[in-house]
Amino acid sequence: MIEFDPREADKYVIMTRDEVRRLDAWAIDSLGVPGVVLMENAGRSCAELIIDRLKAADRPRVCIFCGTGNNGGDGFVIARHLAIVDIGVLVVICGDKERIKGDALTNLAVIERMDVAVERMEMDGDRILSQVRELASGCEMLVDAIFGTGLQGELRGEYPELITCLNSCGAEIVAVDIPSGMDCDTGLPLPICTEASFTVTFAAVKKGFVACPEAHAATGTVFVASIGAAGGP
Repeated sequence: MIEFDPREADKYVIMTRDEVRRLDAWAIDSLGVPGVVLMENAGRSCAELIIDRLKAADRPRVCIFCGTGNNGGDGFVIARHLAIVDIGVLVVICGDKERIKGDALTNLAVIERMDVAVERMEMDGDRILSQVRELASGCEMLVDAIFGTGLQGELRGEYPELITCLNSCGAEIVAVDIPSGMDCDTGLPLPICTEASFTVTFAAVKKGFVACPEAHAATGTVFVASIGAAGGP
């Protein structure tokens, strides 16, 4: 895992949303790397950063806010690795649990069998602030694993309110791959995105991180982690 220096952006591999999709498909279809392995590599990298950041804390607690897609699946992997080293962890599913499938569902089932605490966020606008404050209370760090690079178009429903509440908590936020609500290609909020202290992005720097000068305020320090597939299509 390497730290991205935006002052030397030309030294890094930078990818658009479509290029990221093609890389994932190539790794799975051409190399034969199972998607669940890519998810494991991604989530483990995030967990390693979190463990390092919390090594001086006494009995640290982390709350992981997970969406229902693969970004949420990365969050489930993170939860497992944190639980293994006795970091207190709470997973919050932000959306309909029934929509979770594939590799993400596999990893959710694992942490449930480990008795990791898993709760579901009631996506009710009148209750989101109180829920976020209660769930995040006493946590040294929050993990944003809600939306990944595939997000296009403005955030719908109660998600802008949820992200606003996360930003207001005062705890450090680690974004998984990209701050939720940020457009991967433009770096612009849709219309709001998480304001992370750190972002662990996978395989390559995302185009939006360099296309928009204001993106750094949302990503914080960016680390680029391998997903275990060198080369590409």
